[in-house]
Amino acid sequence: MVFGNVCQTMLRHGEFDRIRAVLREAEAEGPLTAREILDVLEAHGESFDSAHQVATVLGRHAETGEVEVIRETPYRYRFDDCGQ
Repeated sequence: MVFGNVCQTMLRHGEFDRIRAVLREAEAEGPLTAREILDVLEAHGESFDSAHQVATVLGRHAETGEVEVIRETPYRYRFDDCGQ
């Protein structure tokens, strides 16, 4: 598909913004695992396919510094601007 990279990047950024907005609204305290984040999202009516999808979105944004990945078992994610 011609639009593959551009649209995928935009979709991922939209997903990231949804994750961050819900965590802010929920005043979620972290760092949180992808599973914990998925649970918060679902409790607020946001649907994601899996914790793996959440981790993929957050991992991509860790490269730009928008989220910190704490490499423990399990991985945890911290957002500086989500009340954490």
